[in-house]
Amino acid sequence: MDDLRLALVLNAVSPAVGGVLVRGEKGTAKSTTVRALAAVLPPVAVVEGCRFSCDPAAPDPACPDGPHPAGAPAATRPARLVELPVGASEDRLVGSLDLERALGEGVAAYEPGLLAAAHRGVLYVDEVNLLQDHLVDLLLDAAALGTSYVEREGVSVRHAARFLLVGTMNPEEGELRPQLLDRFGLTVEVAAPRETGLRAEVVRRRLAHDDDPAAFTGRFAEEERALAGRIAEARRRLPGVLLSDAALRQVAAVCASFDVDGLRADLVTARAALAHAAWRGGVEVTAEDVRVAARLALPHRRRRNPFDAPGLDEDQLEQALADGAPEDGPEDPTDPDGGPDGGPDGGPDGGPDGGGPGPEGPGPEGGVPEAGVPEAGGPAGAQSAPPPGGDHAPRREPVTAQAGEAYRVRRLEARGLGSGPAGRRSRALGDTGALVGSRRPRGRARGIHLPATVLAAAPHQRARGRADGGRLRLRGEDLREARRVGREGNLVLFVVDASGSMAARSRMTAVKGAVLSLLLDAYQRRDKVGLVTFRGDGAEVALPPTSSVDAAAARLGALPTGGRTPVAAGLLRAHEVLRVERLRDPRRRPLLVLVTDGRATSGGVPAAHRAAGLLAATGTSAVVVDCESGPVRLGMAGDLAAVLEADLVRLEELGADALAATVRATTTRPTGPTTPRRAA
Repeated sequence: MDDLRLALVLNAVSPAVGGVLVRGEKGTAKSTTVRALAAVLPPVAVVEGCRFSCDPAAPDPACPDGPHPAGAPAATRPARLVELPVGASEDRLVGSLDLERALGEGVAAYEPGLLAAAHRGVLYVDEVNLLQDHLVDLLLDAAALGTSYVEREGVSVRHAARFLLVGTMNPEEGELRPQLLDRFGLTVEVAAPRETGLRAEVVRRRLAHDDDPAAFTGRFAEEERALAGRIAEARRRLPGVLLSDAALRQVAAVCASFDVDGLRADLVTARAALAHAAWRGGVEVTAEDVRVAARLALPHRRRRNPFDAPGLDEDQLEQALADGAPEDGPEDPTDPDGGPDGGPDGGPDGGPDGGGPGPEGPGPEGGVPEAGVPEAGGPAGAQSAPPPGGDHAPRREPVTAQAGEAYRVRRLEARGLGSGPAGRRSRALGDTGALVGSRRPRGRARGIHLPATVLAAAPHQRARGRADGGRLRLRGEDLREARRVGREGNLVLFVVDASGSMAARSRMTAVKGAVLSLLLDAYQRRDKVGLVTFRGDGAEVALPPTSSVDAAAARLGALPTGGRTPVAAGLLRAHEVLRVERLRDPRRRPLLVLVTDGRATSGGVPAAHRAAGLLAATGTSAVVVDCESGPVRLGMAGDLAAVLEADLVRLEELGADALAATVRATTTRPTGPTTPRRAA
């Protein structure tokens, strides 16, 4: 937590750093730590009565509550920490028409939203990776411009919206869009302590707080006041801190060495280095300040694709600092203690070195994940001339093939209009998206379309006894709700044959590359993904449906192959996964991608066809990827696709355009019995 405290403190000293993204496992007090920031922020001077927190020294000339005259009454209030719920509406974020005044007084008045409340304060988004895309777009605009523009329902408003953006997330639940990720100035990886004594102390303090919150808070009140005072002093010192040309060259050298996109990383690193110098009491930025800033500002900007783990290589960082130092020697006049006071916990950077974790986790070269010998046995179905290395080859250990290089696929879009959760794949009716009309509410009204409601009521005003200049008379039948068309996310369930017949490295490499490409597309489209594998005597859910496509990529990379081919078990397990997901999320439409050569050497072909028919009866859209190779083809995957009512594509046809067109054709074709067809 030392890195987290330091990152928050640096943003408190210099809000221009740009905020903090806190990544970590569940139950690590991410939200608790962020909410505690408001108590140590310096108070804010505002124009009295201004709903947009204008600074009395420099009021916004375009403030909707202005213009404010010179010498307007001022007030001081604590800095705000405004929380944006994941399920917030667009109106709640940017503001909307004041319905009470519009209906009661007949005026188009603006009611500010959370962006206005967060101006000159902190905007906190818990589970920021689950935020809906249309809200992310609004946040990106406001963060980039420092201004919120509202053009809707007869309201045209512009107001300042400069805030410190702080988000927390659990990477297991999905990653952020690259555009939003880059908007966070600093990032921190947090994890629960593994030391017994420290964990016991955490529990002890939590129990003490629950027993007597007031007494517990009083124990640390003096330390909190001292921290707030030190932050205020660092803010006053910040304008006088010097960023020399030598230090600036080190900043540029570090950012160039790590090959980050754009120049925002350079700006953030320079601002964080200045804030760190002011925090430790220095008058000039040193190499240590640049080192600390880089460890916090660069890890999340090094990700070249969503499957890369954030982190910095320490040796590369040191080499970049040395390359950017003056030729007569490195510029680092600080002592090991980092100044008279050190960091928040006595060290120059407030704790450990702050470096993010390097790439970890299972990789494609992870050796043999599973022990044991694949099951051998006779043919479970009529097989002729099995190719070498197939299910009848001599016993051997499972192997793990590397995934081929990922490539871009086209959007796989379902036919018609769905009603699933917000995403970026198929067209859907919902609460978000482009306004295309209005309709009478079906049940309780949601998302009132005010102009349509007024138009519906207007012809009846005289009959309802409205006097000239009187209030609008509304009835229940006048209400209209907005009809919006946006995009929905889907569930893509991969069912992958990992038997011995798939063990040929070249074949499995191509298969993994294709699946990895679709996973990358699912990340960009905000889909859920799942992974079912089958080999030996059964099938397993390698990854339950989740939004974390990088977790799916890790499981795919470590997937071993070997043993017999229980196709029926794989399809039955997929059927069960989809059945449970329909109960959990009935609006999300599934797409099943079965990757196999069709050989059912465990359980038999009839059992495989019965399982396929069970899935087809549910109306599940599916694609069968035929992995059979060689001059003699048995066509068993085609037979399976016919029963499954799925489209068929061969392994050698797994080019980006061919595979994407196949899946798209599957999801857009009318339902009903069909024969398997091959993609062009």
